[in-house]
Amino acid sequence: MNAFLGFFQFISGLGVSVMMPIVLTILGCCLGAGFGKSLRAGLTVGVGFIGLNLVINSLLGTTLSPAVQTMVERFGLSLTVVDVGWPAAAAIAMGSTVGIIIIPLGLAVNIVMLLTNTTQTVDVDIWDYWHFAFTGALVAIVTDSIVWGIIAAILNMIIIMVLGDYTAPLVEESLNMPGVSLPHGFTAAYAPIAMLFNWIFDKIPGLRDIDINTDTLQKKFGVFGEPILVGTMIGLVIGCLAYWDPSDIATSITQVLTLAVSLGAVLVLIPKMAALLMEGLLPISDAASTFVEKRFKNRGKIYIGLDSAVGVGHPVTLAISFVLVPLCIFLAVILPGNKVLPFADLAVIPWMFVLITPVVHNNGFRGIIIGIIVLTVGLYIATDLSPLITTAAANVQFDMGTATAISSICDGANPLTWLIVRIGSFMNGIGMIVIAVLAIALAIWNRKRILKEAAELHAAKSEE
Repeated sequence: MNAFLGFFQFISGLGVSVMMPIVLTILGCCLGAGFGKSLRAGLTVGVGFIGLNLVINSLLGTTLSPAVQTMVERFGLSLTVVDVGWPAAAAIAMGSTVGIIIIPLGLAVNIVMLLTNTTQTVDVDIWDYWHFAFTGALVAIVTDSIVWGIIAAILNMIIIMVLGDYTAPLVEESLNMPGVSLPHGFTAAYAPIAMLFNWIFDKIPGLRDIDINTDTLQKKFGVFGEPILVGTMIGLVIGCLAYWDPSDIATSITQVLTLAVSLGAVLVLIPKMAALLMEGLLPISDAASTFVEKRFKNRGKIYIGLDSAVGVGHPVTLAISFVLVPLCIFLAVILPGNKVLPFADLAVIPWMFVLITPVVHNNGFRGIIIGIIVLTVGLYIATDLSPLITTAAANVQFDMGTATAISSICDGANPLTWLIVRIGSFMNGIGMIVIAVLAIALAIWNRKRILKEAAELHAAKSEE
């Protein structure tokens, strides 16, 4: 058993850019795509992830985050809970007892769901199973039970897999990613919230007619509505707030313009890296569709489940995020009762909107309104979960430095994680039974939807 778990820990430790080529090569061969084609596809996806990480870490991490930190210092902001960021949250999650077994456990759950037709997604993004382990680790603490923690992780995954299936057509349409779903524990949690508020917007006269997206911006403003210039202009605003100093104009101009050009570059480069990912995934996706069509007549379309990083580059998603990053700091200061100072996870705010953007059909206005709502609620969630996250860190001997309390935006502000933790710990496990009933009901509903879709596809092909 130790060797078995050690193998999966080794695979997880390789990182997504190494792990994905291995997983996709094996998957492609199993689906009949051939070794050469599968290897090339896997390596292309690995290169795409390296490109994404370079852009995100080098541009967002080294330009946007320091600018926001400078704003924090300039305006004298001080809150007691430290946002340690998703790498720390992932390390805490994977270091927990639930985290040790989460990868083989997650693979087993995915296989069972595929065999029972309760999901259409082959989730190859096994690194991001840490989101489920994070939920499980917190539940294990609050219930003082590893068993409940493991059950919570499984239920979290089932719910996210259903959400990944349901939003996959929107991903295909909005992000131009055929055959891809995004069963990401952080990103998918915001899809139901976006659906609710999008429905509300549709019911409000006047408000429902407001539509701001990159297409309308380009029509109204021409070249100045293109993503590269939208990113640059937002960078100018943030740069002025962070760096402008009348006593040292030369340095200020350099810093402001550097940030402006960097954010403009982000809106150009990330979509190109996402396109490279899709180039690699298409052969695997096609092989999966052919495999299912030959061997299973009662299955709907099969999706490849990926990290939501592939959708970060949508111009609307990035534009919304650039507006809300500094606004997140403002909200943290003015919200009564909030104790979290967003910092390390500011660069992952775009992940929050990867599925919100398709749900609102690329409407930036709706995206910003929903963003303000989820960030406001998220800061309170991160504050509420902070004691549990701090305890989880202590349990795995995570070095918190000088901080006495920690949290994160990802996954500390995750509404689904919060619901499972708080409802699941209610009345000695009765709450977890409620969560289990909800998860099973969603899985059964998803099965009915999949079978209906499969029947319609089969009927359409019969007519042809």
